[in-house]
Amino acid sequence: MAHIVKPTGIEHMLGEEDLIVSKTDRKGRITYANDVFVRMARYSYDELLGAPHSLIRHPEMPRCVFKLLWDTLEAKREIFAYVVNLAKDGSHYWVLAHVTPTLDDQGNIIGYHSNRRRPERGPIESLKPIYKTLCDEEARHANAKDGLHASFDMMVSAIKQQGVDYDEFVLSL
Repeated sequence: MAHIVKPTGIEHMLGEEDLIVSKTDRKGRITYANDVFVRMARYSYDELLGAPHSLIRHPEMPRCVFKLLWDTLEAKREIFAYVVNLAKDGSHYWVLAHVTPTLDDQGNIIGYHSNRRRPERGPIESLKPIYKTLCDEEARHANAKDGLHASFDMMVSAIKQQGVDYDEFVLSL
């Protein structure tokens, strides 16, 4: 039976020098997690290994950001994203994630690699109301797929209105 985690509102911060590293297979199952990941996620290494990376998905994290992440990775491009993760004990932690596809010798995607650092507070505080709006849009739809597409369109439109692309938006925060 899956462990259901309820957010507690308690935030833990990565140390200034901490770097979370994880690798996943093509389906997003964890194949490697460093000690910082284990410590912050509050799962044992054995619990993380083979688990879907979505195990640490916080309910206040818009699904449309992950759609953008996966679309970008499938195009064999790297992506930076601010992500709030949910630990096993219900606490949460924010990261600035840098995710890249792992390619074989023929250029095929065989997995993914993610490095996550402690973000500055300014971007997090700027993103909280945006992420809430996107999550609210997702929840407004009876069909989860419709909600995902509506929030994705909302996010893309908001970024375009600023006259920048996603990468410029994230790096400008």
